[in-house]
Amino acid sequence: MSKILVTGGAGFIGSNFVLDWRAASSQAVVNVDALTYAGNLENLSSLADDPDHIFVQADIADSERISTLLQQHQPSAVVHFAAESHVDRSIHGPEAFIQTNIVGTFRLLEAVRSYWSSLAAERKSSFRYLHVSTDEVYGSLAPSAAAFTEKHTYEPNSPYSASKAASDHLVRAYHHTYGLPTLTTNCSNNYGPYHFPEKLIPLMIVNALAGKHLPVYGDGMQIRDWLYVKDHCSAIRRVLEAGRPGEVYNIGGWNEKPNIEIVKTICALLDELRPRADGKSYSTQITYVQDRPGHDRRYAIDASKIHQELGWKPADTFDSGIRKTVQWYLDNPDWVAHVQSGSYRDWLQKQYKDAA
Repeated sequence: MSKILVTGGAGFIGSNFVLDWRAASSQAVVNVDALTYAGNLENLSSLADDPDHIFVQADIADSERISTLLQQHQPSAVVHFAAESHVDRSIHGPEAFIQTNIVGTFRLLEAVRSYWSSLAAERKSSFRYLHVSTDEVYGSLAPSAAAFTEKHTYEPNSPYSASKAASDHLVRAYHHTYGLPTLTTNCSNNYGPYHFPEKLIPLMIVNALAGKHLPVYGDGMQIRDWLYVKDHCSAIRRVLEAGRPGEVYNIGGWNEKPNIEIVKTICALLDELRPRADGKSYSTQITYVQDRPGHDRRYAIDASKIHQELGWKPADTFDSGIRKTVQWYLDNPDWVAHVQSGSYRDWLQKQYKDAA
């Protein structure tokens, strides 16, 4: 049976993809993850007895190990999620982002190129390397500007987005220089189950339930397009199935909303699903904090290309996706407790010290 190799498959989006893939496909998954702070095998506990989920703890920058895994498992595709992905962390410690997102991607590409070059003609032509990236590589949009298309100029504004932009360029170069059949996807903000609670939506849910402040940067009017993670997974499967090698596909939810509206929506859902004992709204916990340096004002994805060429569109609206997400966190308090390690709490205290 053919296999696919997934990097970063114990992280938020990667683990959701692996779970969905095993539910929808007969193909086995070789799941490679370094298990840094945001990688969590508990996300994959339902696959513990699945012989077609093969987990390997390894760093994508370990060229020899990756090359060995490729030769051993002979995957028909590589789906590359592994990345440092939090803007705030990149501001405080950019080097890890350079090492993982640029150097790691380069070494992975080199290992994959060597493996792909050795394949027989038929397997070589059907092989795919799918690189998962972000809308943040395009920079910040003016309020009335048209949404990002795949032709938009790259203008990254944080160490994180700059490192992802560099990795995107490497993937493009490996297609045009070596013929490697690559696919790149640039997605908008994801949300859903297994999201590490440093990002906006899970942080607000977890803090609200714990009776803590809900820290909102600046005036809270930063606008993002929101994509339910299960929709992102279905889009990646579709691109892997039918995308044209060398092409880029933007994946968005068609859900532009300011951060403060997101926070208030979460509060309203919690008021309904898990009311506070004192009868007050969770919105009373909202606290505005100093904005982060270089905070992009607006992102918006034009997902017309993937819809027109591949027939994909999101199944969930924001209203349906956010309700399912809040309910998942309410139903999984043990998962939340387990990810809240000492290092996680130290990070929150450092990042949001004026909301403590």
